[in-house]
Amino acid sequence: MSLSQIQIIRSLGEALQWLERELSWGTPLGELNHLTGRIGELYAAMITRGQMAGAVNQQGYDVVSADGERIQVKTITSSGHVSFRKSTIGQADRVMILKLELDEDEPSIIELLDAPIADLIPRLRDSGTKLSYNISRRSGPAPDLSRLKRVSVALWRDIRVAQLENGSILVEREDLPVAPAKPVLREIARDIGVDILSGSGRPKNTRALGSDIIKALG
Repeated sequence: MSLSQIQIIRSLGEALQWLERELSWGTPLGELNHLTGRIGELYAAMITRGQMAGAVNQQGYDVVSADGERIQVKTITSSGHVSFRKSTIGQADRVMILKLELDEDEPSIIELLDAPIADLIPRLRDSGTKLSYNISRRSGPAPDLSRLKRVSVALWRDIRVAQLENGSILVEREDLPVAPAKPVLREIARDIGVDILSGSGRPKNTRALGSDIIKALG
């Protein structure tokens, strides 16, 4: 049965909510492989305007894009490599490797690789019955946020709390950034009566806490 794009988007949202619920119960992210794998497949289907593969545990690929490409999707959380079966890797046209990681307790999906299978195969290491792809660690300077607009700003004593147009929270004292920002935000929250916990009882991340503080001070 094919799913509409709306159904795929809703299913992805529901899967992410279930993941957050499992994490709030204390389940380690590394023990949720079935759920993280499903999230990766739904994400791939969403961005390619495609469909999930017709058969359960379809061998060789997981998603068929709107352009008819057969895509094998690999979703990792902490592993430094991804394995492919020699017997089925040729059945896919394209490979997507995704990483699901926690950004201040909120899950986010990062695209590590999106390439035709023909481009990937020469980069694989033969390990017997499987082929292995090593994940290179991402490194580099912190992103430059100075060009982003401040969509909302609030003052507390000598502290300025600003929310940028990408949703990031910037905390400054005397025009200099304060890092880490969360301890300062928690101090402000306690002073002005903003709850540092979300409705589910988990600590708010920097974006949520900063946004609530700006609203309360506004």
